[in-house]
Amino acid sequence: MPIEVNGKTFETDEEGYLSDINAWEPGVAEVMSKEDDLELTDEHWDIINYLRDYYEEYQIAPAVRVLTKAVGKKFGKDKGNSKYLYGLFPYGPAKQACRYAGLPKPTGCV
Repeated sequence: MPIEVNGKTFETDEEGYLSDINAWEPGVAEVMSKEDDLELTDEHWDIINYLRDYYEEYQIAPAVRVLTKAVGKKFGKDKGNSKYLYGLFPYGPAKQACRYAGLPKPTGCV
């Protein structure tokens, strides 16, 4: 189901992930989060932007355990834990955050 952002149409797959990760822009995350009744804060954007950098470096979207460890290294122990990440992304930190970041579904996610 495609989504519309600033007059542009973005194609998504059956699970809502962007078909073309290079087409992503921040407005995509805003539209997706509104569909999930979630308001994005600076903390959300820290994770979304970190995921985009991670993907650029490793060419893979991290599963939740890898994401949790990586966030802990980057942002500190208080943010590198499941409770914090699930608080931000209740539908699954890896799956939901990667979808907002325009990345493919993380490896190992059902």
